[in-house]
Amino acid sequence: MDMTAQIKKDLISRIKNSKDLNFLKALQTIFDTSEQALYQLSPEQENSISMGREQLKNGQYSSNESVISEMKEWLAKK
Repeated sequence: MDMTAQIKKDLISRIKNSKDLNFLKALQTIFDTSEQALYQLSPEQENSISMGREQLKNGQYSSNESVISEMKEWLAKK
């Protein structure tokens, strides 16, 4: 068995047998943090998010109700 497989097997066993809530929460935090690194945004995506935040800051947005109303009108015309 290779080293990676052995470590995984040992970790799984330790997690299954653990009754320490703080330990399990700490592991969850580690996993959550490491998974967040998987979602890398492209420069275009980061730029779009920045533009959207600026629009919000400047009041350039529509209420949910007005968007739903517009969509209903648009669908009625189809």
